[in-house]
Amino acid sequence: MRITTHGDFLIQLTRWPLLFPVNAYLVREEDGFTLIDTGVWGGAKAILAAARAHGGEIVRIALTHADSDHVLGLDALRAELPDAEVLMTTRSARRLAGDRSLDPGEEIGRVKRLGGGNVQKTTPTSTLSHGDRVGSLEVIATPGHSPDHVAFFDRRDGTLIAGDAFQTRGGMAVSGVVRPTFPFPALATWHKPAALDSARLLCSLDPTRLAVGHGDVLDEPAGAMEAAIAEAERGIVPEPTGPAG
Repeated sequence: MRITTHGDFLIQLTRWPLLFPVNAYLVREEDGFTLIDTGVWGGAKAILAAARAHGGEIVRIALTHADSDHVLGLDALRAELPDAEVLMTTRSARRLAGDRSLDPGEEIGRVKRLGGGNVQKTTPTSTLSHGDRVGSLEVIATPGHSPDHVAFFDRRDGTLIAGDAFQTRGGMAVSGVVRPTFPFPALATWHKPAALDSARLLCSLDPTRLAVGHGDVLDEPAGAMEAAIAEAERGIVPEPTGPAG
């Protein structure tokens, strides 16, 4: 596992379990670490070791969304951390329980049906909604890549943990825009117009640092985010998004 630190609060944990990079993040808080996403199988002990090597324990786990490459390490980590908080949206909890159905209205427009293979036994200790706080992080609802997708914004230093709303691997892109050398986030995107709307919202936060599910962390990302949004606007036809999950 590659471990890189960014500023005072963020530690990126990168593994290559599926022959492409999958990131999780440790966010330093006064009471320990918040872990954002868990990766796939086999990484629990390395994640725990990374937290301890950097002077803390994981006290809470929060999910950006319930796609397999972000959640399949959850049960193993929960077994090692029985007292940790587990935080996700109600929609993510449904997906982890095996519910792949769309809500009424979500069939509008060009919608990709949700994938499977992400069932976990772990259930949330609390659920997340837009505007909630997870330690120092503000929850930002960002449906598009998936209906349950959220990002986390650290207002202490402007770090944005954007999940799959953007990618930097293969070139900067909004979810849904294909990068030929790394097309997987685009191919798995549930609703491209909603993803574009969410990208605009995240850009409006004017983050100082962008941390994504796939690819390197990007400092001073505003120009790159704006260019990616402009590219998406040329290729994605606006459509009604329906209710967010």
